[in-house]
Amino acid sequence: MGSNISDDLKSAALVYHTHPKPGKLEIQPTKPLGNQRDLALAYSPGVAAACEAIVEDADRAGELTARQNLVAVVSNGSAVLGLGNIGPLASKPVMEGKAVLFKKFAGIDVFDIEIKADEVERIVDVVAALEPTFGGINLEDIKAPECFDVEEQLKARMDIPVFHDDQHGTAIIVGAAVTNAMVLAGKDLSQIKVVTSGAGAAAIACLNLLVTLGVKRENITVTDIEGVVYQGREAQMDRWKAVYAQDTQARTLADVIAGADVFLGLSAAGVLKPHLLEKMAERPLIMALANPNPEIMPDEAQAARPDAMICTGRSDYPNQVNNVLCFPYIFRGALDVAATTINEEMKAAAVKAIAALAREAPSEVVARAYGGEARPFGKQSLIPSPFDPRLILRIAPAVALAAMESGVARRPIADVEAYEDSLQRFVFRSGFLMKPLITKARAEPKRVIYAEGEDERVLRAAQVLLEDGIARPILIGRPSVVETRLKRFGLSIRPGEDFELVNPEDDPRYRDYVATYLDVAGRKGITPDAARTLVRTNSTVIGAIAVRRGDADALICGLEGRFASRLRHIKDILGLAPGVREYSAMSLMITNKGAYFLADTHVRPDPTAEEIADMTVACAEHVARFGIAPKIALVSHSDFGSADTPSAMKMREALQIIRERAPALEVDGEMQADTALSQIIRERVMPHSRLEGEANVLIMPNLDAANIAYQLTKGLADALPVGPILIGPARPAHVVTPSVTARGIVNITAIAVVEAQAAP
Repeated sequence: MGSNISDDLKSAALVYHTHPKPGKLEIQPTKPLGNQRDLALAYSPGVAAACEAIVEDADRAGELTARQNLVAVVSNGSAVLGLGNIGPLASKPVMEGKAVLFKKFAGIDVFDIEIKADEVERIVDVVAALEPTFGGINLEDIKAPECFDVEEQLKARMDIPVFHDDQHGTAIIVGAAVTNAMVLAGKDLSQIKVVTSGAGAAAIACLNLLVTLGVKRENITVTDIEGVVYQGREAQMDRWKAVYAQDTQARTLADVIAGADVFLGLSAAGVLKPHLLEKMAERPLIMALANPNPEIMPDEAQAARPDAMICTGRSDYPNQVNNVLCFPYIFRGALDVAATTINEEMKAAAVKAIAALAREAPSEVVARAYGGEARPFGKQSLIPSPFDPRLILRIAPAVALAAMESGVARRPIADVEAYEDSLQRFVFRSGFLMKPLITKARAEPKRVIYAEGEDERVLRAAQVLLEDGIARPILIGRPSVVETRLKRFGLSIRPGEDFELVNPEDDPRYRDYVATYLDVAGRKGITPDAARTLVRTNSTVIGAIAVRRGDADALICGLEGRFASRLRHIKDILGLAPGVREYSAMSLMITNKGAYFLADTHVRPDPTAEEIADMTVACAEHVARFGIAPKIALVSHSDFGSADTPSAMKMREALQIIRERAPALEVDGEMQADTALSQIIRERVMPHSRLEGEANVLIMPNLDAANIAYQLTKGLADALPVGPILIGPARPAHVVTPSVTARGIVNITAIAVVEAQAAP
């Protein structure tokens, strides 16, 4: 880990670990401590109630404390990757790093515990005594062979999962890679020959798991620094290594590599020479996992054996075997069922889940992480990327179910679908809010046309929409470009089979579309020549005409170009819904404190009181579709008459119009933003306000205020935006912003489908 760090990287790393405060971790309270009552609940005397409940039922500790989501990362620093025996104190930055990976990828809290102990018995005694504090133990960087004994004894003494990641994390990723490589090679696991270089903790764990998966023990040959592990050998032997001792006269790696289907290297740089690869079987898998320098460099291996599949431990080559692919999610599944251990069945379930995910189409997040292009399943993509957000969605449920089926789950999951939904919400913060709309959209999918059908985000969204049954996509794009990009991005959907593709350069409806355009926009400055050009070149125009003619039910556009120009075409072609004076846009902002709807964030520069009233009533209808009761605040710099500026008086007038038009709405104003968000402040300035609790819909007096609030919330609060949701077109149409993600397109599509379902 340390030998190949450049001076620049070393300097940057030290700054990273030092500022703005030392280290990578801090503790944050999850409950309010703002007054005397909070303190009485959190500590004395209220805390006694929680203590007594746990005395009566120990399992309630998982409900009343953080224990069931708390893991200890434990090390004595005796075998830190690339650094060796650096001791417990120097290993602390590594363990803090492990902790942040747990939190980032799986939402698991971690205390890193570095212990000054080298003897197996002392390590075991210290860690076992920590059981009341933690829901699981992750052992890290403890040298072999002591690590075997430490884990074995702790698993026997403790009633919570104990997992040595250096062994089993590596083994699980290796198992997934071997599984997929043999699928590509057309080989049966029970028939393959495996040769290893290295017989330490990780290597032995890999072999044990491969045997669980179906590889025959008699087909495995182990080599280490002393050569082949053979029956009768005495040097450098232990009881774990002896399991794989072969009855053979072979003594070197060169003697045993012939006919090998898999080379598994967990040893040292340069051990595997290029000429040895010529002896391996057809389509071999070479796993050169020594770090930072592998047993053979991938480019050397590929040159010697062009048919080989290659994995390394390095991030600068394909197929990186990185433990972050599995350990956070294995613990997530184990903790969520209060498993007493992580057994072989749970490990095998993780292997199968990881292998299966690699065969799915790559995600947009992975593509962004690799410069816009992600490899589809193949010899250069045997295992998923560590950046794939779907890892938790596949591995955690598989591990949890395996724990339940194997009888080690103390708290089995009663509703697996609800559990999977909770994981979706962790990955996609919009998941919980969007679920009612997505469920409704699935009940009656509609045809949604996408103006920018060649865009990678649309193509990825289309795959999700089809897989989840949310919509029937229609893409506008050139067939050759779409086909090329589908292949590049590893997407399995195909035009003409899975979705309709409108070729703007050659559509049989061209003349009819031109005629329709002239009919609706001929008196809005559109000449016949302009109409013919736009219907051939402007995808927003094509999409809007398709919706108007009934060839599609909704339009999504705006990934490229200006919002205003897209809006103008929609207005010219689709027009306004009955009773609507002008379009408006509402944006959903999902923050750590909750979800808030802001309007009008994108359309009207300075709406009148009548237009604000129209917009407020329409926004309330849209918010209700999310299954949320709208609580509306008309926001101003004025607080219930504290100022008489034009904008304040406008909001006051709008309130009167709204109450006449929709008296049942829970709405009040004008009020300042903090008043809208605080019942306590509101009671102080307006005790009889009709608005109860915290407002979730904030109607702004003008576009400047709304868009500034939108952008600030997105930036300062790390809010996830959904929308903008265009309100007022005669038929469903939405103009997204160029920063939209594929997931954002899926969300706005669900909104559009539900609108189309409600259309007359």
